Amino acid sequence: MSSDSSTPPSFDRRYVRYTLWILLAVYILNFLDRQIVNILAEPIKRDLGLSDTQVGLMTGLAFALFYAVLGIPIARYADAPQSNRVGIISVSLALWSGMTVLCGLAGNFVQLLLARIGVGVGEAGCTPASHSLIADTVPPEKRASSIAFFGLGIPLGGLLGMALGGQLADAYGWRTAFLMAGAPGLLMAVLVWFTMKEPRRRFAAVPGAPVAPRASFKEAWTEIRASRAFVPLTIAAGTVAFLGYGKGVWTTIFFIRTHGLTPGEVGLYLGVGYGIAGVLGTWLGGWLADRYGARQPRHYLTGPIVSMVIAAPLLYWAYSVDDWRVALVILFFPTIANSLYYGPAYACAQSLVSPRSRAVAASLIVFAQNLIGLGLGPLFFGMLSDAFRPMAGEDSVRWVLYGAAFLGIIPSIFFWLASRHLNAEMKKG
Repeated sequence: MSSDSSTPPSFDRRYVRYTLWILLAVYILNFLDRQIVNILAEPIKRDLGLSDTQVGLMTGLAFALFYAVLGIPIARYADAPQSNRVGIISVSLALWSGMTVLCGLAGNFVQLLLARIGVGVGEAGCTPASHSLIADTVPPEKRASSIAFFGLGIPLGGLLGMALGGQLADAYGWRTAFLMAGAPGLLMAVLVWFTMKEPRRRFAAVPGAPVAPRASFKEAWTEIRASRAFVPLTIAAGTVAFLGYGKGVWTTIFFIRTHGLTPGEVGLYLGVGYGIAGVLGTWLGGWLADRYGARQPRHYLTGPIVSMVIAAPLLYWAYSVDDWRVALVILFFPTIANSLYYGPAYACAQSLVSPRSRAVAASLIVFAQNLIGLGLGPLFFGMLSDAFRPMAGEDSVRWVLYGAAFLGIIPSIFFWLASRHLNAEMKKG
């Protein structure tokens, strides 16, 4: 079959499926290594004598500052026609996995903080390059569901991090949990390097096919800023992350402190529940976006808009009940609702700009989600918990989570503001 001179030859379906499954496995390891520290936070706090503020710094800002800042120049390189995004992903995976192993060898807070910074440096190369790679590998009409499939790595990685990390911490200690979490990524990095293909090389093999130059950062920034949907979309995604990462760390600690569960019990019950709910929500969000957004692009974001409003009172209810079993059941449903956004939001980011700016567009949302969300969410929640402690005692974390529940309406408003411009701005290619 002949191919248009401006379009690279399409991959066969088997390879597309293989690519998506491998990238999913990489993203599972990404979030396993990123999130395992949540379930280990309380044992680390006791072992190293940390404050809640230090816990927030270790679980959030130390990782996120370098992750977010380095993500933009790495994304710039990923957008270059001569770059190898497969290589970027493979090297990044090896680096963050090795630094996760070093977390288990840390002898004090400073060493652990530096190792967590190293994890952030490594993981900075994963998401923008992966999103750009997916956008060039799958047809545009499958983009939201494909990115949502990749996004299943968030709940699945979180599930493994919580469940496996908690069990290993109970049985062998938090250091062994870090060692076991980091080792598989070193092997996966080799598999990625030798079995995945860079689509740009197929494009270059087409006789007479033009190679689009990478946009300069100024050009990419101008293109992104011209979109009236991109800024509210980024604010919404950043706010989701701020609340999500903050609740992720402190809900775990809440069940340990307030309900008296062990890290292993919380990891198993909360990890499995959150993991299944996150998978359902992430898949559903991508499916709804591709099904209804194809006709009316503004409906790409309708699912997140509605679901996050519904989630707020359910979260408050879950944090207020005294029976931890009831709380876990209730949390299952807002977790589904708050997971719908990933595929639609990142698919919109890929479709609001030209292909030569896609990795930068993704990196800007990743920057907002991680510097604002992961960097400040756990730290801010920890500072509030320390501030409320003189009044609330051990219930200080519960007070923080009450407020976080209803702040979830804010990203819904910004997703709605972005959706009003999608019909006019979404690109077809």
